[in-house]
This record gives sequence, structure tokens and C-alpha cells, in this order.
Amino acid sequence: MSHLADSRLSNTALSVLDLAPIRQGGSAADTFKETVALAQQAERLGFSRYWLAEHHNIEGIASAATSVLIGHVAGQTERIRVGSGGIMLPNHPPLVIAEQFGTLATLYPNRIDLGLGRAPGSDGATMAAMRRNPQAGVNDFPERLEELRGYLDEARPGQRVKAVPGQGTHVPTWLLGSSDYSARLAAKLGLPFAFAAQFAPAQLLEALRLYRDNFQPSAVLDAPYAVVGLPVIAAESDLHAQYLATTAQQKFLNLIRGRPTRSLPPVEALDWNARERAQVEQFLGAAVIGGPESVKQQLERVVEVTGADELMLHTDVFAQQDRLQSYDIVAGIWRD
Repeated sequence: MSHLADSRLSNTALSVLDLAPIRQGGSAADTFKETVALAQQAERLGFSRYWLAEHHNIEGIASAATSVLIGHVAGQTERIRVGSGGIMLPNHPPLVIAEQFGTLATLYPNRIDLGLGRAPGSDGATMAAMRRNPQAGVNDFPERLEELRGYLDEARPGQRVKAVPGQGTHVPTWLLGSSDYSARLAAKLGLPFAFAAQFAPAQLLEALRLYRDNFQPSAVLDAPYAVVGLPVIAAESDLHAQYLATTAQQKFLNLIRGRPTRSLPPVEALDWNARERAQVEQFLGAAVIGGPESVKQQLERVVEVTGADELMLHTDVFAQQDRLQSYDIVAGIWRD
């Protein structure tokens, strides 16, 4: 790999996406302690931001009350930006999200990000439990986004409903997506864009192309800013990293089988058929897995191919120590 690729990697910001996994034999309380420890390590290592994602009714994910957990992490760190990757806006009234994140931004000035998606983050039964119309919020997502941003901007003359706190906090908003929809909308509005290649890499390059080709400068950004979410597992050797990766493989395999579980220990071999293996490999098609030198080469290649301004790394392994070590290895590669 060329020196140019090395330079690109060193000039690319690194961040963390934490899905707050609940381990088999563990609890949500354990998860929250480990989330704080990882955020504190990410801050020490110089990572730019730490994002948490909204999911509901999933046994192995503890970040359903996303804004509450963001506040907890921000309160246990000092400098790193903390935010959502993302809040699923169709699940909520825009005013409520503006109030939540306006409160967070008031408590932790210049440290809160509001990443937004339009997927449900849940199944049909859970959507019904949240009193959500399956169509509402998807078809009118741009209108909801405009309303939300209005509650975070300066109040308009005659504005009857205001977010308190929220109004005038200008919390940075990001659009997240796994297809071209959010890429086009982010380009039109001049907003930063994050692509979820950590689980849906197929349209990554096309979405980035559309975002950059159609970008319109705004009061937020003069030029496009693209983040790539990426599954990364770094270990002392390629072989051990591949072994650790079976935890993530089991997660997607059980999702395919309709049997989602808590985070499972790694295994020497998986019991799957060819179709299931192909589906799992499709989910994890962008995964960077290996020892330090292999991970370095793979990350350089990702940056070279995507031109990402920032990589948001998601490390899905069973043991907390392995997760901490993976980020430590990546940070060492980045610094070197």
C-alpha cells in the first residue's frame, strides 16, 4: 500500500459505534458499565465521537432509551463527542427529540451529536406497542426532519411551539442510512452523512457517490462530509480475530433464523448451510478482521476506496477485554 494511503488513514477521523450488547450470562447493568469504560478508553485514545443506536425489543441490545444512555456516557467522559447513531425519527414526535437533545446539549455544551435515521429499529408488534403508524414518519421523513431542525434553530417570529430546552442550541444533525435515500436528502440539505456499512455494505459506494455529486453547500457545511460505519475486529493475530468474529456471525445467523439472542461466546466452527453463510457474509461484507498488519492494510484500502472523512468503528466481540484491545490496536495503527 502506498504512502498516500497511509497519509489518508492518519488524516481520517476515527469514532466508535456502540450497540450496547448484552452478553449471554450478563445483564443490562453490566453492559452500561462496559459502555462507559469503552467510551473513556476511546476518549483517551483520541477518538472523535461515541455514538449509540436506538433499537427496541431486542434481547441483546441495551440502548433502547438512547438519549438517557447518551447523557450517562457524556457525564462519565470529558471531551469526546457523544451522540446517536441513530435516533429513529419516525418513532418520535420531533418536539420530544428536540427537547431531549436540547437538554443534553445544555448539560454538555458542544459535545452532543444527533444522528437520525428513518428505519423503525423494531418489528411490527413493537411498532404497535409504541403506538406508531407503520407508514407515518417514513413517507414524511423530510417534513419531520425540517420540524425537528426548526426546534433546534433560533426561534422564528410568531413561533407558537418551542423546544425548551432545545431552541437555539443548534445541536448538529446528521443523516444516517443504508441506501441512497438519506444520501440524496443529506446532499440536498447540506448535512453530514453516515452510511451504515456495519450491517448493509452493498450500496456504500453508490450512496457516497450520490451524496458527493449532489451536495449543496449550506450554513452547516461548505463541502460534503462522509462517515462510514465499519465492523472492525483487531486482535494479536489473524487467526484469533477470525475466532472472535464468530460472535458477530452468530448474531446475524440467529437473526436470519428468527431467533435473536444475547451476545454469544466465540466458537471454533459454525453450524450453518451455504445459503445462511452467504447471507451472513453479505451482512458483514465490509468487515475488517485480522491482526495489526492485516487490519492496517484493510483500513487503508477502505479509506482509499471510499474517501471517507471519518470511520465509525463497531467492534462486536463477546468479551469486554477483547473489545477494548481491538480499539487499542486500531488506535496504534492510526497513530503510527
